[in-house]
Amino acid sequence: MKKAAIEKKVLDALAEIRPYLVNDGGDVSLVSITDDIVHIKFEGACTACSVSRMTLKSGIEMTVKKYAPSIKEVIDVGASK
Repeated sequence: MKKAAIEKKVLDALAEIRPYLVNDGGDVSLVSITDDIVHIKFEGACTACSVSRMTLKSGIEMTVKKYAPSIKEVIDVGASK
């Protein structure tokens, strides 16, 4: 699948989950897709949320993989190392 098609699928997945994040005062943005790894950045209340790791893996990553099965992982580039 071409890069543009994968990016569109990832953006569609983020659009599906975005209302839940916005409802809690947060948001998410796509930073990049490299080697089938999606790099996102949490925004707003999501940056300090204690369950953001669970949201990342059980919400965002699952949804992204549903739309784009070739994606291996979703990582938060804004997370503390």
